[in-house]
Amino acid sequence: MLELDAYKGEIKPTWCPGCGDFAVLNATLKALQSLQIEPWNVLTVSGIGCSSNFPHFLSAYGFHGIHGRAIPVASGAKLANPALTVIATGGDGDGFGIGCGHFVHAMRRNLDLTYVVMDNQIYGLTTGQASPTSEMGMKTKSTPEGVIEEPINPIALALASGATFVSRGFSGDVKGLTEIMVAAIQHKGFSLVDVLSPCVTYNKDNTYEWFRARVYRLDKEGHDPADIRKAWDRAVEWPAFDSSKERIPTGIFYRKEGKPSYEDLEPALKAGPLTKQPLGLPADLQKKLLGDFY
Repeated sequence: MLELDAYKGEIKPTWCPGCGDFAVLNATLKALQSLQIEPWNVLTVSGIGCSSNFPHFLSAYGFHGIHGRAIPVASGAKLANPALTVIATGGDGDGFGIGCGHFVHAMRRNLDLTYVVMDNQIYGLTTGQASPTSEMGMKTKSTPEGVIEEPINPIALALASGATFVSRGFSGDVKGLTEIMVAAIQHKGFSLVDVLSPCVTYNKDNTYEWFRARVYRLDKEGHDPADIRKAWDRAVEWPAFDSSKERIPTGIFYRKEGKPSYEDLEPALKAGPLTKQPLGLPADLQKKLLGDFY
């Protein structure tokens, strides 16, 4: 029986006190412990941003990549060794800005990844510029007169792109977020966990108090995640996308089971993980090639 401490890294989180990302880390640790996935079978991959320090804080394999490129690295690792539990992490700027193209294509391919986005609706690492999910009118360092662009809707984008597990969590509800994380990691296919993760330093609009007055859990109101039409209806339920709406749903919007993942369909993996397949090279040449890496 692996205890929670087995998943905690030696490096302590460096986020601002009160940052929503602490709750995301806590929920991820609890989910892995609940599922009893060995740390040496877990890989976390991140891009750039406050949230992308995430891999440093777990006792597991980790890769801190470059801006917007968490998903390509995670995809390569998963294809090389499908036995790994691969979790890509990042922020809204990283994933829905520079990394948005990778996000869309990973979903249409239905790669067996879990993508956790710590969505604080601001660029926190670079001290408070507008991000792709900042709401219209929001005043930031880069938009002192207010944002004039429509925000991206991550849930609607995921549904349109073919993700087979689409969810939203809230850092103010660690229990609910942990349940979502467990389900997302267990799901076979691409899982999005978009987390409302308040930035207490630079975003003074979308605070914990602001969210608590609006969020509710889909599972408490009888939502059927197998119904994609219902998922679409809930996806646009947010004041920023529809001014007639006052509430923000959290939980699992959509889940489709049984669809083959990309790894299931890739011919090169029919003989097993690439890491377990023979190179097909003479022993002396194989030794020489591997020696170049030492």
